[in-house]
Amino acid sequence: MTASRAEREELLALAAKPVLARMPAYLRLSGPGWLQGAMTLGGGSAITSLTIGAVYGYELLWVQPLSMLIGCIMLFALSYQTLSTGVRPYRAMRDHVNPGLAWAWAAAALASSIIWGFSHYPLSAGMLEEIVAVGTGFSLQGEADGAARELYLFAFAVLVWMVCAFTAWNYGAGGRPVRIFETAIKLLTSMIVLAFAWVVGSASLNGQVDWSAVMSGFVPRSLPGDAAGVTTVMAALGTAVGINMTFVYGYTLLERGWQREHRELARYDIVVGLVLPYILVTSLVAIAAAGAFYGSDLSIQGKLSPAQAGQMFVDAGMGPVTGRLVFAFGVLGMAVGSLVMHMLCCGAAAAELFGWEFHSRKYRLALLLPTPAVLGVFLWSTMGAYVVLPTSAICGFLLPIAYVGWLVLNNRSGYLGEDRPRGLRAARYNMAMLVCIVAVLASVVYSTGVALNGF
Repeated sequence: MTASRAEREELLALAAKPVLARMPAYLRLSGPGWLQGAMTLGGGSAITSLTIGAVYGYELLWVQPLSMLIGCIMLFALSYQTLSTGVRPYRAMRDHVNPGLAWAWAAAALASSIIWGFSHYPLSAGMLEEIVAVGTGFSLQGEADGAARELYLFAFAVLVWMVCAFTAWNYGAGGRPVRIFETAIKLLTSMIVLAFAWVVGSASLNGQVDWSAVMSGFVPRSLPGDAAGVTTVMAALGTAVGINMTFVYGYTLLERGWQREHRELARYDIVVGLVLPYILVTSLVAIAAAGAFYGSDLSIQGKLSPAQAGQMFVDAGMGPVTGRLVFAFGVLGMAVGSLVMHMLCCGAAAAELFGWEFHSRKYRLALLLPTPAVLGVFLWSTMGAYVVLPTSAICGFLLPIAYVGWLVLNNRSGYLGEDRPRGLRAARYNMAMLVCIVAVLASVVYSTGVALNGF
């Protein structure tokens, strides 16, 4: 699919206007950045934000915005390269950097998108259970027959899978469904932000938020002294933009038919669709958790699930509507958006690894590769300990390698031609990317080392 001539001409005309005058049209035309936002705002973001706020109060509010800034810089580079050349990212990495690196990048993106579904489906089912319990009063929690509740949650997981599969399958058709899906993601992201803003607003009215401490928490002043705290910080730095996000982003750009004229729009799209929602949502969750739980006697380091947090918000005085229902809707939206993007990543990665045509029947069937993850409702409590660490380590170590690949591509005349940055501009690009690579590599090495010592 190629963007219409009218759209390209509109972008060329907008380039001559002041920045503020471009914004309404850019918002209307944006899309792929919002898909990245949907992918990163998953269960991992929710649980990390809860832990940061509940365990460390407002002290570490700066961690996730800084993490996203690093990922944002690298996605800027990828969008520039992909839109300048029109070459699929996997093929650019294979032909201009190293075939083995390209294969490992695609394989890690595929594997992580399947494995992390095993945690996202139980999370989605749990949030649906919360919504039903608060809305109707019906709940199987606490029942002696645990098998009945597992089947109940499995039915919810299958329902979520059906919604995600239908969405991904029709997105795979290209054309108008792409626009419809991106519009739905914009609405879903807005709903998530509003849900958590409601939670924080309720906490603030109850006197549970110290806003002066919140403002201070966004300024890096200290690092936690304990190993678990340092691991939390370093892991956040390395995972705000995951390995599967780095892979699928370039394909969503090409799916929209974006070209050279869309390079500035792509930067705006990343900021508005990914960076701002991520910072807002993670900060709001951490602020709410800090106000409600920080300083309590509860042992919640690495153990606080969203469902438990919802009940704790109720106990902290927010009430069942805000504490459980609104919070559950927000987390459910995060998980569903992430699951759809996992499917799209599987389709793109499988197509490249096996040489299938995009939008062919094989490609669309590959969208369904994460389907076994619905069994996470039964398996995640036992399998999680065995797959989380190796998956995180492998994908984490490949993330800076992918970043290095982009840095190499940014300096390859054979790839970018006349679009290769030169002079002072090249120095700025390269320095920014090097800083990102060092930061992510340090976070991966340190957090994995600490985790291995404690495993």
